Amino acid sequence: LDKWLKEVGPSTELRKWFGHDVARYPEFKERYLAELTNNPVYYNSLKAIVQSKLPSQNVILLYGAKDEEHNQAIILADKLQKDLQLAIK
Repeated sequence: LDKWLKEVGPSTELRKWFGHDVARYPEFKERYLAELTNNPVYYNSLKAIVQSKLPSQNVILLYGAKDEEHNQAIILADKLQKDLQLAIK
């Protein structure tokens, strides 16, 4: 682990509201993306790190959720992929 940007994750309030309820995932995604847009400082830091590492190094986003398909890392990876026009695995 090179860098932990806890602040780029969803707010505590949003995480608690989501509660890993799959039915709430679409709205969670909307709200999380809004948080990233409204406070871009930490996301932009992460984006700069990713941009500087690729393509020569891998970038791994860690998350603690048990659900591999419905979590903030999926949303974050998708946003990075779109913003940086990358192929992310």
